[in-house]
Amino acid sequence: MTIEILLFDGFDDLDAFGPFEVLRTAGLDTRFVTAEPADTVTSSGGARVIPHGVLGDPDLLIVPGGGWNDRSGPGAYAEAQRGVIPAKLREREGRIASVCTGAMLLAAAGLLTGRRAITHHSAIEDLREAGADVVEGARYVDEGDILTSAGVSAGIDMALHLVGDQAATVAREIEWDEARPAGSLR
Repeated sequence: MTIEILLFDGFDDLDAFGPFEVLRTAGLDTRFVTAEPADTVTSSGGARVIPHGVLGDPDLLIVPGGGWNDRSGPGAYAEAQRGVIPAKLREREGRIASVCTGAMLLAAAGLLTGRRAITHHSAIEDLREAGADVVEGARYVDEGDILTSAGVSAGIDMALHLVGDQAATVAREIEWDEARPAGSLR
């Protein structure tokens, strides 16, 4: 299985790197790509990433969020307005997943109309207005060809879901134990 994570200026760091860590730990071919050629991409946190290339035809494309609620700089909102990423998403025939407000880019492409989906809690009304059937409280929603996840850490849950039988092994390797509160003793 080949997986591409679509980066854009202003993407949220953990939206991309959380799933990347899970998928690479599971041994899956996972690459960072852009919609158009770019030497570097800058995250919302200021990390500069050198993409592996331009969007190809992966088995799974993951779209991170970031910058939806701010709307004043680079990020998902600016990309939705620019229209390049939504146009690329409409052209895809393979499986697509989103993390956090990356769902709003899927919605801008018209891919979530009438479909069950989730996004970051602060953008739920925007997602609902875009025509999605919002599943409030869900960490992720798997509709088969489209998966959406809530806020940043939910992208890790979604990625663990994607690795199937390897999920427990990967979760142990990355020390992901959502049932145990931070600082508790075993």
